[in-house]
Amino acid sequence: MSNTLTAAEQNCDALTSHCEAIELILAPRKTDLGGFSVRRLLPTAKRKMVGPWIFFDEMGPAEFPAGQGINVRPHPHIGIATVTYLFTGEILHRDSLGSLQAIRPGDINLMVTGRGMVHSERERPEVTAKDHTLHGLQLWLALPAEHEETEPAFHHYPAAEVPSVDVDGVPVRIMMGSAYGATSPVRVFSETLYLEAHLNKGQSLTLPETEERGLYVAKGALMAQDTALPLHSMTVFAPHPGITVTATEDSRIALIGGASVGPRFIEWNFVSSRKERIEQAKNDWRDGRFAKVPGDEEEFIPLP
Repeated sequence: MSNTLTAAEQNCDALTSHCEAIELILAPRKTDLGGFSVRRLLPTAKRKMVGPWIFFDEMGPAEFPAGQGINVRPHPHIGIATVTYLFTGEILHRDSLGSLQAIRPGDINLMVTGRGMVHSERERPEVTAKDHTLHGLQLWLALPAEHEETEPAFHHYPAAEVPSVDVDGVPVRIMMGSAYGATSPVRVFSETLYLEAHLNKGQSLTLPETEERGLYVAKGALMAQDTALPLHSMTVFAPHPGITVTATEDSRIALIGGASVGPRFIEWNFVSSRKERIEQAKNDWRDGRFAKVPGDEEEFIPLP
């Protein structure tokens, strides 16, 4: 992939003094999955995590003709909580707890995999029967060590339950954690921040403070400290107070962050603070010891 950034992943220490609040600007790795593109920002060789967040994908936007769509077979996870958030479209979630839930724009699906959980992501026949679009974010939270082996759980939060605030004319949704005087009802296991904001050209937003922060530009472009934040980039900020971003185009941003939970190992869909736990999970999946997904028992994704 050719990068649109001046450098694909540039450390601002090597640039100008204007970058002192910016630790890193990441460009996505883009993968075409057959009519369905994914832009991956985390993990990367230069940045494994931002706070507790260890995985960040933008899905699409993908245009599907009738008869086609998302069709991800059952696969396992350990040690994380997955977060699915859609801008447009719909995904049908099934998991080994028996959950069956359609996620739609503005909703938040939180799947706490803990000691092990299996899920599939497909679409309802009513959706695939006609032309449709899918666009959204998929993120993984590394669970703190004391929660890595917690009992699996699934939580669905309808869009109406996610708080919205007006910050000097900028609409902001507080998806997880607390910011701007509002607190999300979405379950967290450590200090965690996830919010979305829409800025018109010329509008500014002062970012909430937390130990680590990464700002993703899903639409448009912004500036911070005289540094351009291009479309589809993730800017990792130093923990300085009063950092303000200004939209140079109408923009949609996602801000993730929180306190570090310490280093993690990641292999395929497995995340753990212990390498041997990942090896155990690989063997368990290979040998069929994970639970099946009710209503989706026949297919599965083999261990790579």
